Order: sequence, then structure tokens, then C-alpha cells
Amino acid sequence: MLSAKTLFQEILDDDESFRLFCSIAASGEAQGGWENARIAALVPRSERALAPKITRHGSDEDKHGRIFTALMNKRGLRPVPVPPETDYTMLLERHGVGLAHEKLKAEQPLTVQDIVVYLAHSRVTEQRAAEQMRMLRTYFGDHPDVGRAVRMISNDEDNHLAYCHEELLRLTRAGHGPAIRHALRTCALAEIRIYRDVSLAVMAHMGRILGWSTTRSALLAAGIHAVYGYERAAGWRRMVSLRMPERRDALGGPAGTAPEFA
Repeated sequence: MLSAKTLFQEILDDDESFRLFCSIAASGEAQGGWENARIAALVPRSERALAPKITRHGSDEDKHGRIFTALMNKRGLRPVPVPPETDYTMLLERHGVGLAHEKLKAEQPLTVQDIVVYLAHSRVTEQRAAEQMRMLRTYFGDHPDVGRAVRMISNDEDNHLAYCHEELLRLTRAGHGPAIRHALRTCALAEIRIYRDVSLAVMAHMGRILGWSTTRSALLAAGIHAVYGYERAAGWRRMVSLRMPERRDALGGPAGTAPEFA
């Protein structure tokens, strides 16, 4: 039976597939932590009030990376190199989604337009992350090994998404609506394509590790293409809408800790 729950259970039960899954996740979270830290350091003077929230966002991403590493350690596993074709975060950057790393490595202050691009990129990618973690929380929230980690990360991703909505609405009211709408649409259309390609690459690697049949691999690939077809036709719109979240000032406090995973 091909279901998301069955698929993730199979990945979870095998050490090699679990190690690859956690290595990919940990690497992406660590990269997100670095990006947010650099953006917080370069925020323009007019947006300095946003810096603590961006810092909190980055701290959460760093924490998630440590959690995925700790989950491997609990099983006596060490991280493996991330195949380049599965590196979602780096592929987004390479295709011009979000702020270029060259800009983040420099010491020049960012502009308000850069902050718009950053928040639009975050709003789209956090939508994806929040949806994925809600799915994992539904299926594995009570799992004895990964349940606590899944619940913690899922709550953080919901906070990140709420923060992006609230800040983008604030900037819309400040007159940046057209730039925000353009950035959101551009980012969403690029993200769904990259997500499709990364999903195909990850499933190909998992298939080799777990010994999936050609038929099963083909069915999974067809499902990924079907999701992309839906997202390309209409699904991307869920990534660009803005509404005031129920969680207000979601990143206004100090970053949470995860001592049980440290």
C-alpha cells in the first residue's frame, strides 16, 4: 500500500534510510539557521525591530538541526554527506529564490526590498515545512522515538509561518504590496518545481537503499509528478495568500530550548 504513513514508517524503520533522511533535514535546518543569522545582522536601520525575530527564527532552525542529529545519535548513527540533488535549501539559493549567499556574506546592510524578498521566501518555504510537519505529527506524534521531536518542530514551523504572514501584512500596509505579491508568486512557482525535483531525488535514493521494485518507484514518481501538476495549476496559490494569523507575535519571545535532544 502506497501511503505517506507507510512510506515514512519504512524510512523510519531502516537505519540507512533514516540516516539519510535525518542528514538531509539537519543540513537544511543548519543552512536556514545561518541564513537567518546573517539577515538579522544586516537588517536595515528602518527594520531593526525585526532583527530579534529573525534571530529567533534562525535559532529555531539551528535547534531543529541539532534535534535531527540527536535522533541519529540515539540510534548510534552518524550523518552522511547530503547528495547535491537532494539539497532543497541550496537548490533554492542556486535558482535565485531568496537572498543570494554572496549578499549575505558581505557586510553591506540589506534594503527593505531585501527584507521583502526574505519574508516572501520564508512565507513560501515555511508553508511547505509546516504542512510536512503537520503530516508527520498526525502519523508519528505519539511515536516513542521521534514523537516529541516531531511535535516540537511542528509547533516551531507553525510559529514561523504565522510570523511571516504578520510581517508581510505589516509591510503591505506600509506600501510594499505590489513588491510582496510579485515576490511571493515568483518564489512559489520556483519552489514547487524545486520541491518536485528534490522529492524525486530523495525517493530515488530511498528506493535504492530500501530495495524498492521498479513498479513501486515508478508509482511514487508518478505521484510526485501529480502533486506538482496540481500545484502548478492551482495549489501554489495557498503559498501566496496572506491573512492575519491566530498566533500573533509568534517569534516575539526568546527561542525555545531542546535539552532532551542536546
